[in-house]
Amino acid sequence: MRHRIHNFLERTFPDRRIFLRSDNDTRFIRLSPATQIIAVTGTALFVGWAIVATAILLMDSIGSGSLRDQAERERTLYEDRLATLSSERDLRAEEALAAQERFNAALEQISEMQSALLESEDRRRELETGIEVIQTTLRHTMKERDTARAETETALAQLDGVVAENNSASHADAETTLDFLTDALQVAAAERDTMALIAAEAKTRAEEMDHERLLMEERNDRIFTQLEDAVSISIEPLNGIFDSAGLDADSILDTIRRGYSGQGGPLTPLTFSTKGEAEDPDSLRANSVLEKLDRMNLYRIALQKTPFAIPVKAAFRFTSPFGMRWGRMHEGTDFAAAHGTPIYATADGTVIHAGWLSGYGNLVKIKHEFGIETRYAHMSKVRVKVGDRVSRGDRIGDMGNTGRSTGTHLHYEVRIGGKPVNPMTYIKAARDVF
Repeated sequence: MRHRIHNFLERTFPDRRIFLRSDNDTRFIRLSPATQIIAVTGTALFVGWAIVATAILLMDSIGSGSLRDQAERERTLYEDRLATLSSERDLRAEEALAAQERFNAALEQISEMQSALLESEDRRRELETGIEVIQTTLRHTMKERDTARAETETALAQLDGVVAENNSASHADAETTLDFLTDALQVAAAERDTMALIAAEAKTRAEEMDHERLLMEERNDRIFTQLEDAVSISIEPLNGIFDSAGLDADSILDTIRRGYSGQGGPLTPLTFSTKGEAEDPDSLRANSVLEKLDRMNLYRIALQKTPFAIPVKAAFRFTSPFGMRWGRMHEGTDFAAAHGTPIYATADGTVIHAGWLSGYGNLVKIKHEFGIETRYAHMSKVRVKVGDRVSRGDRIGDMGNTGRSTGTHLHYEVRIGGKPVNPMTYIKAARDVF
């Protein structure tokens, strides 16, 4: 077998000599079959390696181009999404302003209505007082008339007795007494007619007041209907924003109501004197509207204390959502923008940490009401200190690249009871208001 292989190699790669000739002598290099095989094998391996390396470079170039295209598409998608969110935010802001205007208009209408109701109550009291005075005067006059009649009858009876007993009395005295009694009767009749006329006028005035009361009730009903519709339209998105965020709105409003328990002002329930009777329907409807307006005011306070706002107002990109990332839990949302971009508090609260924290870099923690905490990480500059009271929209720092970070961005977290939740739940829920 070895002899056959040797013969095959000699036939395929025969012994060759390469002559090198100079002016003085001639030399040669002998190329044995083994040397030729090694040279051919090395050349083949080099050519194969060059082909494979070229293919790998071409595939890597094609793959890099695809990744760049994909990154460009994602960037375009994020920019379009950002533009959509900005337009929706502007629309919600306009709707919030319109709701505020409706709220102010409702307050003005309630103030006017309350003034009209008070005026109507005063007029009703004046009318009742006038009617009582007229009735008292009429009763007194009628009593005097009856008394005068009785006295006249008594005088006539006495006169008849005197005439019968004493026919010798002078006729002049009898006529004088009769004239006196006639004048008294005429005065009583005149007073009776005057009282009857006053009573008729009072009845006519009472009918006019009753008609005016009916017209006022119709006007009040229209005003109440408009107010109830406006309040219902304004409070409907507020009822849904806390449900969308997974929060118990009634519990939050009860907490705020206990903390803001002062009484007085335009939202105090209306009260009218009913002389021990039940409240009239207008008072009940007015109190119902005021209760809804009070609920709207409590919602406004709750929104200030709950992180429904967005921490970055300048142009930005969402670079990483809440959830699993690289096999680990990413407990917030990343917003990427230019270095030094202002960062704002998303709700009222108290700063409980302002400084360096491993992994987070420069970090600000804000404690809010209802067991909610927000975190703002990787800042280049912190503009608050521990213990500061901040309001929603206050600038608390600048965007940076500190801590465990691959580039300039803000890592934003929302925690309830110490457990992280998706911040976008609150931001999306607030689209209907802000």
